[in-house]
Amino acid sequence: MSPAPRVLAIESSCDETACAVVKGLYVQSSQVASQIKVHAKFGGVVPELASRHHLSAIVPVVERALEQADVSLAQLDGLAVTDGPGLAGALLVGVQMARGLAAATGLPLHGIHHMEGHVFSPFLGDGDEAPTAFEPHVALLVSGGHTEIVHVAAFGDYRMLGATRDDAAGEAYDKVAKMLGLGYPGGPVIDRLAAEGNPKAYAFPRAMMTRRDNLEFSFSGLKTAVLVTLERGGQPQSRAALADICASFQAAVVEVLVTKALRACTSVGCKLLHVVGGVSANRGLRASLATRAAKLGVRTRVPKLRYCGDNAAMIGAAAAYRMAHGSVPHVDVNTSRSLDEVGPGDSSIVADTNEPGGAR
Repeated sequence: MSPAPRVLAIESSCDETACAVVKGLYVQSSQVASQIKVHAKFGGVVPELASRHHLSAIVPVVERALEQADVSLAQLDGLAVTDGPGLAGALLVGVQMARGLAAATGLPLHGIHHMEGHVFSPFLGDGDEAPTAFEPHVALLVSGGHTEIVHVAAFGDYRMLGATRDDAAGEAYDKVAKMLGLGYPGGPVIDRLAAEGNPKAYAFPRAMMTRRDNLEFSFSGLKTAVLVTLERGGQPQSRAALADICASFQAAVVEVLVTKALRACTSVGCKLLHVVGGVSANRGLRASLATRAAKLGVRTRVPKLRYCGDNAAMIGAAAAYRMAHGSVPHVDVNTSRSLDEVGPGDSSIVADTNEPGGAR
C-alpha cells in the first residue's frame, strides 16, 4: 500500500455544504456550512433552495478548509467529491466545483458514494487522536434519507442485508417532530425530550419484527400511529405529556434498529457493529446499542459526534483509502445507486479477480 494520500474532499448531497482536507484517515480540516435555518420554516429540505445555497457557499467553504489545514492545492495528492446518492441539483454543485479544481490542478478526482463515506466515519482521527484501522464489520447506516444494514466484509466488499421499505428513521423523526410542532430538524429535539419521558406511555408499533431472518425496516406505520394518537387525544398540553410521546416514539425506533442490527451480526457471524449517519448521534440509540450489544459480546463503534452528520472528512477518507489501494479516478453522478453496487463492479475500483472485494 502506498503512503497515505492527502485529499481535498467536497460533500453537497443534501443541505450541508462541506469541504475537508484529510491525510489518509486523519482529518486536517473540516468545514461545514449548514442550511438548517434556510429549511426550518418549511419543516424539511427544499431541493431548489438547497442547490442555490450550495452555489453561494461552496467557494468560501473550500477556501476555509484549505486555510484551516494550512495547505495549498499544490500540496494535495487528489480530490474527492460525493457523486451520489442525493439531491440531483445539490450533488451537481459539488461535482462541478470538484471538476473545476481537477481541471485547474491536474489532480485525480474520485467520486465517492455518500454511504461509503459514512462507512468510513468511525475510523477518522483528528487532533491528538489517531485514526482507527479499517476492519470488517456490520454497519447500520441510519439517517434522514437512509436506513440500511450492510455487511462490510472488506474494503470495497459491501453486501446489503436489509433496508427500509418506506421512510428512513431520520425522516420519521422529522415528520413526527413536525406533527408535534417541534421544528426542524426534529431528531435532536425528540432525543432530548425522550430522556424526560416514559417510553412505555404509548404502545407504538414495532414493524416487521416477528421473523428473525427479516432485516428490513418500515417506519410509515409508526408515523401513522403517532398521528392517530394526536388526532384522538389532541396535542400534548404539558412538557411531561410531550416527553412521553417522544420517549415512546423513540423507544419504538431504537428497539427496531438495535434488534435488527444485532440480528444481522449474528447472521453473518460478525462481532463488530458500527452505527453511522446522522441518527447515530441519538443518545437513546447509543445507550441501547451499548447495553444490548455487550450482552451478546458484540463490540460497537460510532463516529465522533461531529462526523455523524453529513461532512466531507468521511468522503475524503474513503477516497484516500481508495487511492492507497489503487483506485482509478472516476466520477459518475447517480442520485439513487445503492452501496452494494459499489465494489468489484464499480469502474472506480481496480478489481482483483482473486479477491471478490476488489483491490486490497
